[in-house]
Amino acid sequence: MSPATLDRSNTDVVLIVDDVPENLSVLHDALDESGFTVLVATNGESALARARQGLPDIILLDAMMPGMDGFEVARRLKADFSTRHIPIVFMTGLTETEHVVAAFNAGGCDYVTKPVRTGEVIARVQSHLLNARQMRQARSALDAFGQATIAVHPATGRITWQTPLARQLLDSYFNGEHERAPQSVLDWIGSSATQHRNDPGAPQIPLNIIQASRRLSFALHDRTADGEWLLVLREENDAAQIEALISHFTLTRREAEVLYWVIKGKTSPDIGEILGSSPRTVNKHLEHIYEKLGVENRTAAANLALSRLRPFGTGD
Repeated sequence: MSPATLDRSNTDVVLIVDDVPENLSVLHDALDESGFTVLVATNGESALARARQGLPDIILLDAMMPGMDGFEVARRLKADFSTRHIPIVFMTGLTETEHVVAAFNAGGCDYVTKPVRTGEVIARVQSHLLNARQMRQARSALDAFGQATIAVHPATGRITWQTPLARQLLDSYFNGEHERAPQSVLDWIGSSATQHRNDPGAPQIPLNIIQASRRLSFALHDRTADGEWLLVLREENDAAQIEALISHFTLTRREAEVLYWVIKGKTSPDIGEILGSSPRTVNKHLEHIYEKLGVENRTAAANLALSRLRPFGTGD
């Protein structure tokens, strides 16, 4: 069964994985009566195949099965980009702490104990589906507006979702697609999260990855209901922004370079040192810039230039 053959207009799709037919029957009937479309699998291999083909909205996964157990199934689903976004609720008779921890480490978002109580299962399914639906809507909006955003699972370091622009930036700066966030990013997430817990009001320090004239900045945006961190990526490219200033305002290259550093808050002596010119020469360039932009001072020039550069990913 492919995603295209499932009618998702009025129902959510639940995949139940259990090697005991009686358990499957009870859950299937309860979920079906509650209006869900139900898929079933009786072992790990068929669970992986059903998940990849049907792309269910949520998976109820038995932890202990012959052959491939539920923990391994979950790890493989979370390692696959097409299925890693699907919430997994473990069903287990094992309530010892180590098994509960194993369930979450494998990628589970929740667990219920056996024998399952169908009312509790349906309530948990509905709750996680609501969270997943809200997250999909938010992610779709970010995709539509071309934002560079990724979601990272802090315990595993796995990138669970990324917008197309974020994927391009990660490929460019970290040499190819990554299933897991780079270690430098994970270290920064850990220290930033600790800082936020200790002092929620403290200003956040972004992470900057520098490559020649390009800089990739990471900022913590929010934490999801599933405990994942949303990171916003923004690229600064000196050369590209200087070219944009030349194009927008018909500036000479040196005028564009001066204006670029004005945007960055540099003084005339600072700019002169950066460009190898005297402050007097920089001020002459500024006079020409003000005339071309139709403004009277450096603050107005910087604000106007920033308004034009923002679509190109200018950041501080």
